[in-house]
Amino acid sequence: MKPFLEFFPIVLFFIAYKLYDIYIATAVVIAATIIQVISYWLMYRKVETMQWITLGLILVMGGATLYLQDEQFIKWKLTIIEWLFGGAFLASQFIGPKTFIERMMGANLELPARIWKRLNLSWACFFIGVGCVNLYVMNHYSTDEWVSFKTFGVPGLMVAFIVIQMAFLYKYAPETEAKK
Repeated sequence: MKPFLEFFPIVLFFIAYKLYDIYIATAVVIAATIIQVISYWLMYRKVETMQWITLGLILVMGGATLYLQDEQFIKWKLTIIEWLFGGAFLASQFIGPKTFIERMMGANLELPARIWKRLNLSWACFFIGVGCVNLYVMNHYSTDEWVSFKTFGVPGLMVAFIVIQMAFLYKYAPETEAKK
């Protein structure tokens, strides 16, 4: 159910855009994100910090898009979210005893401290890079192409990056009896 909730707003955004326009799609993604956060709360009795930030940004940037009838605001939301993620990962390199990625994956994987830092830094660079690519796409391509990039390109980049990370981490995976 959790993966469905994660992609629920973006899928509805894409469908609404293809059927109507960017403004209807923006209204739909605002409503879907509100429903997403409420659903998380009802099912898990908690909402992650980044979900609150995403909701706040979608309300502000989506609201500005609708109020001012300027699609640039909704396009900027992706860059701001990616840069916030990148900034959080980057800050965790220097704040606290563990990096952000180690806090997320540390229970499942043992890595030397330098590898955790390298892995965390690569995620920070990835998020910051995706935010920069979004700026390029939104300023050099049509809204149609930007919507496709946001819907398919960004998740595709994420999957490719995760596969690369898995290949990098494979040598650190614990050996099973079958491997020995």
